Amino acid sequence: MSPAREPREAVGETFDELPEGAMDIWRIGGNVERFVMLSAALVSLGVVFLAELGDKSQLMTMTYALRHRWWVVLSGVAIAAFLVHGLSVTIGHFVGLTLPERPIAFAAAIAFLLFAAWTWHDSRGGDDDVKAVPEPRYVIFAVISSFVLAELGDKTMLATVALASDHNWAGVWIGATLGMVLADGVAIAVGRLLHRRLPERFLHGVAALLFLLFGLWLLFDNALGWRWVAVASTAGAAGIVVVTTVVRYASSRRSTRDGAAALESSPKTTA
Repeated sequence: MSPAREPREAVGETFDELPEGAMDIWRIGGNVERFVMLSAALVSLGVVFLAELGDKSQLMTMTYALRHRWWVVLSGVAIAAFLVHGLSVTIGHFVGLTLPERPIAFAAAIAFLLFAAWTWHDSRGGDDDVKAVPEPRYVIFAVISSFVLAELGDKTMLATVALASDHNWAGVWIGATLGMVLADGVAIAVGRLLHRRLPERFLHGVAALLFLLFGLWLLFDNALGWRWVAVASTAGAAGIVVVTTVVRYASSRRSTRDGAAALESSPKTTA
């Protein structure tokens, strides 16, 4: 065998021996990577689900579920969660930046105040007439925009940013999105239950009040940093609405009693 051919045979023999060990290492590495991603997804799902319980996002979801089809609201929430947590993962894992909280909070406050006016205008229709649900594309856009604005800079987003900085980014993205969708799915179920039990106009009024309170709180507390003004304005608005509702209810009951008394007395007068 010539000396020129010996190195090629040696290289060929060495190359033929590599694949078995290399494949084992590749399989082990793939299994480890899948385990890391799964653990990150489970941790993120639990953290975000617990963080969302009782959060304003659940109240927002329930508010939308009082007025619109559940699958439309859930679709909007899922898309918004996917976008928000995708941005969180990008910031926490790849970029490491911070978002301007006050301008975002101001935009969210304006959006919620507009939603409150829109919902209140819809509630001024018939007493118990069920109004036609708007086209899903408009409702989905409203849900997505309000959720994205409300979640930017929220504690849930900050938790996702922190998780993405130390865990597998894909697992954090998937788990955080599923955690928010599951938590808000519970709120949708509560909203649908209330929708079956209570009058349509009353539910629209409650939705308008909740949007108003969200808008006032975001404007004065998150955007302007005036915590006591936020507390006073939201409490005052809620108190005014409650007093107005009680007065209108009492006036309605009085009118009903007067009408019934007039009907009972009319035959006697005719006789």
